[in-house]
Amino acid sequence: MTMTHESQIKQWISEDEHRMEALRFARQCHLSDWCLAAGFVRNLVWDKLHGKREATLLNDIDLIYYNASHTAETTDIHYEAELHSMRNLPWSVKNQARMHLANGDAPYRNTCDAMSYWVEVETAVGVRLTASEALEVIAPFGLDALFSYTITLNPKRPKPQVFDQRITEKGWLRRWPMLVVKC
Repeated sequence: MTMTHESQIKQWISEDEHRMEALRFARQCHLSDWCLAAGFVRNLVWDKLHGKREATLLNDIDLIYYNASHTAETTDIHYEAELHSMRNLPWSVKNQARMHLANGDAPYRNTCDAMSYWVEVETAVGVRLTASEALEVIAPFGLDALFSYTITLNPKRPKPQVFDQRITEKGWLRRWPMLVVKC
């Protein structure tokens, strides 16, 4: 029986005690429409596809959520402080209800919609942990690209200079040499 990409991600995350711990801490914030996204999922998949035994260290843990009623940046800072008090990890909390302002986009409708504007298709993947310990995957572009050894410029964010800069600064092609850039 072939495992779907979603099932594979859920299995890998459930087997990763550090990611599960981060998900449990994030869940304690009781945020609406939340997930841990970007490198939290992307790096794990690329590590597994490249046969790495040790997980790539995360320079941050992106906790994103959507709450149009409380968009002040100070709210995000409060949640980061709360999370740091629980577990000192590199938390980065961002309410997607205000991120359209920084990006010059129309207001986002929810977390998934906000992710659909991220620079790379493969980065636009998140996961959350429900109260019943079930993992839910959020992926506005699906999961095929993430498993295809590609780094793909999002057509909704046609800024190749930002795309190229991110690839270079993050060292993705050095860390995961089988990846191919798609514009």
